[in-house]
Amino acid sequence: MPIRGVLFDFSGTLFRIESVTAWLRAVLDARGVPVAPEDFERHVRLLTAAGALPGGPAPEEVPASLAAAWAVRDRSALLHRQAYTGAARRVALPDPGLYDALYERHMDPAAWQPYPDAAEVLRGLRHKGAAIGVVSNIGWDLRPVFRAHGLDELVDAYVLSYEHGVQKPDPRLFLRACGLLGHDPADVVMVGDDRHADAGAGAVGCEVRFVDHLPVADRPDGLRSLGLVERVGEARAGGGA
Repeated sequence: MPIRGVLFDFSGTLFRIESVTAWLRAVLDARGVPVAPEDFERHVRLLTAAGALPGGPAPEEVPASLAAAWAVRDRSALLHRQAYTGAARRVALPDPGLYDALYERHMDPAAWQPYPDAAEVLRGLRHKGAAIGVVSNIGWDLRPVFRAHGLDELVDAYVLSYEHGVQKPDPRLFLRACGLLGHDPADVVMVGDDRHADAGAGAVGCEVRFVDHLPVADRPDGLRSLGLVERVGEARAGGGA
């Protein structure tokens, strides 16, 4: 059967969040909070270990007090904020207002950078007539990020976990996305970086392909190398004509 649509994950697939260092520095500078270099480096290490940056490194451990919210953090905006500000509060920062400011910063389009081949692949798929969707486990509206980087016009549908009250790998998100694209899951490929969450698309009949969640500079052609543009309208491997 031909490939008629492609679903993409957001963080680690099409876009990458800034580093913990850049994240903290941007907020400290914006709020005019001075921090000695040695304290800054310590804060970066502890915030990284806590997993406080959404889309950044995973926590080394999740404390019992956060475990319940962390497990379902992408089901609502409130849970998402509670989980990540709770993780950040494990680090003693010099200004109590920094915790909410850090959370707000990660939603700023300036904190996100598309992978080098993202625009090329999305435009190639659009040119070949494929429908394009974004399916993301997230607690906030990522559409402004796509608009700010000029990619929103290339996306036909967004299915965001917090807007539906369920998170990947729940098959309902993938079914909803395929329905919005107007294609049977068997005609749709899901591309993501999470071998657990994004693999849920396979349960509804989508082909699933993976890319590595790497810094932008270290993954110049991860999306291009999947060869999806060339396959639009062609038979899927193992499928019929």
